[in-house]
Amino acid sequence: MTDKLLSLLGLARRAGRLACGHDAAVEAIVKNRAALCLCSADASERLERELRHACTFEHKHIPFVRLSVPMAALSQAIGTKAAVVAVNDAGFAARLLSLLNEGTNTGKDEDYAESEI
Repeated sequence: MTDKLLSLLGLARRAGRLACGHDAAVEAIVKNRAALCLCSADASERLERELRHACTFEHKHIPFVRLSVPMAALSQAIGTKAAVVAVNDAGFAARLLSLLNEGTNTGKDEDYAESEI
C-alpha cells in the first residue's frame, strides 16, 4: 500500500498536481486548489495543527491525513524535500484516499478522510 501511495504521489508531482512544502500547500488550500493535504509521520505537531486549521477554516472541507511514512521517504517519492504536500487534483486525491482506506480497513464503515477531519 505504501509503495503504491508513494508512486502515485510521484506521478502527481510529475503531472504538476502537487504543492510541495508548507508555503505552497497553505497557498493551495487558501486559494481552494487543494483537494487533499498530506503530511509525513515525522512532521511537527505545530505544522499538523496549522494545516488542519487551514483545511477546515471558513467552512473548507479539505481532507487532511498524517501519513505513516517519514519525510525522507515522502521526499524521495516526490523528488523534493518536503514534509507536507497538497494534492491539487480531485482524481489523484480520490485515488490516494482509496489507497489509504485499503491500508486502514478495519471493517468499520467510516471513511479514512472523514475520521481525520
